[in-house]
Amino acid sequence: MSEQKKQSTSGSADSFRTRAIHVGNDVDPTTGAVIPPVHFASTFEQPAAGEWGAFDYSRSGNPTRSQMQMTLASLEGAVGSLAFSSGMAAIHCVTMMLKTGDHVVAGCDLYGGAYRLLHKVCNRSGVDVTLVDMTDASAVSEAINENTKLVWAETIGNPRLSIPNLRELADVAHGKGTLIGVDNTFGTPVLIRPLEHGIDIVMHSATKYLGGHSDCLGGTLAVSDQSLLDELYFLQNATGAVLDPLTCFLVSRGMKTLDLRVRAQSETALKLAKWLESHSRVSNVLYPGLESHPQHLLACDTFEGGFGGMVTFELDGTIEQTAAACGATRLFRLAVSLGAVESLIEQPATMSHASYDPADRARFGISDGLIRLSVGLESFEDLKADIEQAIG
Repeated sequence: MSEQKKQSTSGSADSFRTRAIHVGNDVDPTTGAVIPPVHFASTFEQPAAGEWGAFDYSRSGNPTRSQMQMTLASLEGAVGSLAFSSGMAAIHCVTMMLKTGDHVVAGCDLYGGAYRLLHKVCNRSGVDVTLVDMTDASAVSEAINENTKLVWAETIGNPRLSIPNLRELADVAHGKGTLIGVDNTFGTPVLIRPLEHGIDIVMHSATKYLGGHSDCLGGTLAVSDQSLLDELYFLQNATGAVLDPLTCFLVSRGMKTLDLRVRAQSETALKLAKWLESHSRVSNVLYPGLESHPQHLLACDTFEGGFGGMVTFELDGTIEQTAAACGATRLFRLAVSLGAVESLIEQPATMSHASYDPADRARFGISDGLIRLSVGLESFEDLKADIEQAIG
């Protein structure tokens, strides 16, 4: 039986935080354990030849993966979700719906791995891509042509934290008969649930906020249309990039505290952003919670629970000076990734977005002085002191 057909958003009227703890986490009927067991089985006995049980082979469906997917589907308001071996595997599954001659319109404030996939892998199959400012719906509309099959955006752009109007983008894409998907890794369903705004596909790097502890690697897709879910499931099952049971367990555990973590991280991130705006060495701070952010009012209207745990700012000085500042922190770990309980710092130009062609980095504002912070759960005072001693 196809795993996605067994998923449900539970129909519960419980709050987001309560559903994150209880949906997909039923008491084990055999032992009474309040935490479901992890099913490591690779195959499952069938009732008879040619008759299929709920699960048959773990690539096609696994009870632990199904439970995790059920939780996420509830949090995103989806008919179902799929769990992948990484966030990039999830995006790749979406692009596998494309064929030679198709065209993608993607955001220019885009994760480096997605840029690499579109420009250096999908192009080998004859898929063309155009990068556009997703905060300008008219520019997106102009970029869509008769061959465009997918619009791909991010709810909070990476690394410059731009905020598109999802409802406008969905209307533009659907008006031209095009699917639209978004990466909601930075936003999380705590802040925004894109399916409620008309988006077709929501992707997460589960490695980040969903897992939340820098100890797992995974990705997810969630959709509101059953036929689209069926197609994506077919592609996933055919190609095999599924999430293993132990990682599913870790992501399920992480989602139980997602609401608490994101709200706390957002609170600290806002304080840091306001402080950085006043720092003499900082030329620009990009954070949706600041009035200076170009889409601040849109973020106020559409986000719940804060403005996210990511802060980007620009230092004056050379690329070497910026790198030195990133390497001088004590609490902020110099590392790619984000969304975990510990704070991270990185230089996009040489790290997360090094896969961009240099001309595109310059064109899209990924400057040598740009620094991206992932704010964790440490105290504001300690994080502020750490940055202050690092940048001088």
